[in-house]
Amino acid sequence: MAATNAKRLANRWPALLDSAAARFAEQGYHATTIRELATATAMTPGAIYFHVPNKHALLLAVYEEGIQRIIDRVDGAVAGESRPWQRLEKATLSHLEAILDASAYARVVIRILPTDVPEVSDELGKLRERYESRYRSLFAELSMSPERDASLARLFLIGAMNWTPVWYREGGGKDLPSVARELLAPLRALLDEEQSRSSR
Repeated sequence: MAATNAKRLANRWPALLDSAAARFAEQGYHATTIRELATATAMTPGAIYFHVPNKHALLLAVYEEGIQRIIDRVDGAVAGESRPWQRLEKATLSHLEAILDASAYARVVIRILPTDVPEVSDELGKLRERYESRYRSLFAELSMSPERDASLARLFLIGAMNWTPVWYREGGGKDLPSVARELLAPLRALLDEEQSRSSR
């Protein structure tokens, strides 16, 4: 009987993660309670603690899933593409698609910063680093002048992308490929200017 109950509870894990992701994305980590998640998933608080020892662990599980979903999209988008600029364009579009996904996991990653939850800030920071290292590599491939700060350019782009869910509405006149191109336009203009100057 105990094994049957454990199996039944294990089958609720995806629903618990989905519910936690949705609420963390919509109302924040601190405003979300275990009791609220229990009600939303037709579980008892005790059943939730069967899966995780505390709410921090639940946040880490949601965060890891969100990071992995973004990574999977970006890695899939740039696979087989060798041209540096096109790799960045494809990564940018896939990042936008991930954070606008209705599942909410990626939005947790951009809403909740490691410093928001000091108890697990190191773990959250390491998870974010797994993803941000992709963009470090993409920017390292670009032919930027030594006078330019590639790390700042990367942070500017990530910040602009992560603000998109605040204002973007599907069908609002701008498709995502257009948004991605416009986000990259200042960087592209700068690179084109530098290449033109170096060829004189």
